[in-house]
Order: sequence, then C-alpha cells, then structure tokens
Amino acid sequence: MQKSERGKVVGTTDELVHGTTKKFNLRCQGKTIEGLLACYDGKLFAYVNRCCHFSLTMDWVDNQFFSADKRYLICANHGATYEPATGECIWGPCYGDSLLSIPIQISGGKIRAYCPKDLNL
Repeated sequence: MQKSERGKVVGTTDELVHGTTKKFNLRCQGKTIEGLLACYDGKLFAYVNRCCHFSLTMDWVDNQFFSADKRYLICANHGATYEPATGECIWGPCYGDSLLSIPIQISGGKIRAYCPKDLNL
C-alpha cells in the first residue's frame, strides 16, 4: 500500500470550530498540493486550495477563506464565492463550477486526507 492510499493526518477535530480553516500539504502523483480544511455548521470539508476561475490559491491573507459572516468560502483574487459544504461556486467568474474536494476520514479525533481521484496536475 502506498502512503497516499493510507492518507495523511492533517489535523484534529478539536482544532477547528465553525467558520475556521486550516491549510495542509498532501503529496499526490509525485507533487505536493495545498489543501484546506473548513469547518462549517459543525462539519468538516476539505478542498484543493485552487480557485476554479484561475489556478491560484484562494487566500491572500494566509489561511483566510471565510467571508466576514462565516457563511461562504471566498477567493481573494476575484471574489468567487463558494458553498462550504459542497464547494460549488455560487457567485463570481466561475459560477456553477466546484472546488476539487479532498476525501477525508475522521477517526479517533484525527482528520486524515486522501489524494483526490480526479486530480489533474
């Protein structure tokens, strides 16, 4: 079994509360990708930190992804607005597209991330 198949522990459940995020790195297909964990409405979601509109990281200020009201994930580059629970772009230049989800598994308070299957590097 390769390391990517086992996943990587990228955080713990007690690190995040509603409206907070945590960035992490994950090695996939021989390259390092940056991901983000987001806590929204008591649930955790993970996405590749890459805007659908233009292949840039979404945070200008390190680890700042949520809107001021903690309702949406926002790309600081062009204002693309995403639903935290689905990654769908609901406003902005990439309307209708979605962030690439990173599969996660939670066990014993640890959050383990796995490489996305449809990752195009």
